[in-house]
Amino acid sequence: MTSTTALAIEQDLVRACTICRDVEKFDLLIEDMEAELGAAWGDLSFSDAASFLRQPEADALEFVAIAMDEADEGNTALISELIRTACSRGIGVVVIAEEVSPMVLHQLLKLGAREFVPYPLPDGALREAVERMRKPEAPPAAPAPPQGRGTVSALKSAGDRNAVILPVHALAGGAGASTFAVNLAWELALSEKTDPPRVCLLDLDLQMGAVATYLDLAQRDAVMELLTNTDAVDSDSFLQALVPFRDRLHVLTSPAEMLPLDLIGPDEVSRLLDMAACNFDYVVIDMPSTIVQWTETVLNRAHVYFTLLELDMRSAQNTLKMIRALKSENLPIEKLRFMLNRAPGFTDLAGKSRLKRLAESLDIGIEVRLPDGGKPVTEANDQGLPLAEGARKNPLRREIQKIAASIHELNRAASTAS
Repeated sequence: MTSTTALAIEQDLVRACTICRDVEKFDLLIEDMEAELGAAWGDLSFSDAASFLRQPEADALEFVAIAMDEADEGNTALISELIRTACSRGIGVVVIAEEVSPMVLHQLLKLGAREFVPYPLPDGALREAVERMRKPEAPPAAPAPPQGRGTVSALKSAGDRNAVILPVHALAGGAGASTFAVNLAWELALSEKTDPPRVCLLDLDLQMGAVATYLDLAQRDAVMELLTNTDAVDSDSFLQALVPFRDRLHVLTSPAEMLPLDLIGPDEVSRLLDMAACNFDYVVIDMPSTIVQWTETVLNRAHVYFTLLELDMRSAQNTLKMIRALKSENLPIEKLRFMLNRAPGFTDLAGKSRLKRLAESLDIGIEVRLPDGGKPVTEANDQGLPLAEGARKNPLRREIQKIAASIHELNRAASTAS
């Protein structure tokens, strides 16, 4: 049922409705609404919804699904008013958005929309959003942190671990190191259901760190205190500076302010790694793209040092510079694992030929080729969600999931053997 006439005639049957400019443009939404509600839903235009939501009949609605795309951003004021009206009447609101700017989405969620689902709809996403809306909102236990979401870690110092240390380094700006680091850490945290490993993610890009943004976490003052006074910090203090994400991943975000990269040196970084390694099974490090004084410290401690590049001249030149720098200092270059982001597809023969020439000219092996995940990757990052939650069927997510599974399997086998 998708007409306002049907809404008026069979109001007692209608439990929800879609609100959009043209519901036929959202055919997957129609399918999911029918799967979730059968015939007990209707469709309203933006103008019809403005009047209907003020009528007594609207009290029967459980939720409304507001579907919009970039062409509807001019109607943001009207959509905002619809959300306010629905929320004031206790009607849940889920926003279905296709290529809508993060700023507009943030505004709509702040007005009271309970859920956001990207379009095209991932399998089961609407059902999961509706189930979450049906659960009563728990009263806040404490005031929200002033700079974002996230609480203090409840982990206690154990000191009985010996973490696998996995730095991630971009050899060119925009090569996707932060995206890879965040999603690798999250996939490692999900690698076992019954006894999940303890995973820590360190954002050591003190100037342009994006981990807090990609996971929608607070950047806490405790990070600055930790970095400027590592001599006086013990494992308990270190754990208190971490911010948990879904109680599975613990993150040391970059500071809220831009800081010089030489604020910390090799000794400070070594102490941070000591505290992280003895309390976690895996430590993933998002490194700055710049080579700094303590890059050598991290490289020497790393089990594998992931370096991301793209199929372009700047990546090739920067890779060559890094290889020369490491060789000149007799550093363990064998720890580097070169990964090509946005790799050419199966049918891109020209791209594959360029990739072969790149590897041969640099005399390196490119062991991992990460597919181009497209816009869903950017959208998931903007929403502060790992790909496993924001775009779980994305090809990039599947590749990172395989890498995490391989790492965990190798680590588990090594632990068993020892």
